[in-house]
Amino acid sequence: MTAPARPRKLAKVPFVELADGRLQGVVSSGSDIERVYVSSVAAGTYAFACSTNNNRPCGGARGMFCNHIRALINEAVLQYGAERVARYLRVDLADGEPSGQTIAHVMDNTRPAQGDTKSAAPVFSRFLRHLAYLELAPTTAPLPEMQWFPPTRAVA
Repeated sequence: MTAPARPRKLAKVPFVELADGRLQGVVSSGSDIERVYVSSVAAGTYAFACSTNNNRPCGGARGMFCNHIRALINEAVLQYGAERVARYLRVDLADGEPSGQTIAHVMDNTRPAQGDTKSAAPVFSRFLRHLAYLELAPTTAPLPEMQWFPPTRAVA
């Protein structure tokens, strides 16, 4: 577990991850407080997808990155750092200080294809699972679903 590069506000992009060969996450709608978008950008090809949690297509993702994808890239840079995001997405950046804007600009200039939204359901499901942990009472006891590795030694 690496610490975030910088603290970020969770209101606009509450969930962002580098997983499954994509930068993917959940982005809040700017116009409807009850709507969120599941956005993703594939590593290498930069194929992008953006749809609502009800699997309706984003109106802004027509042939280029929408504002949701740009917000996702910017928040990923805040959480993971620009170098890590660029390396994961396989973006070749010119020398200088990389930022979310430069990463998005380089990817957008390749005219990436619009991808499918089949990954939206698992991403949204993971987001909801993370939200469920916020509802648990604070405790120091281990959570069974968080114990991924078996104990290495017995406790007497």
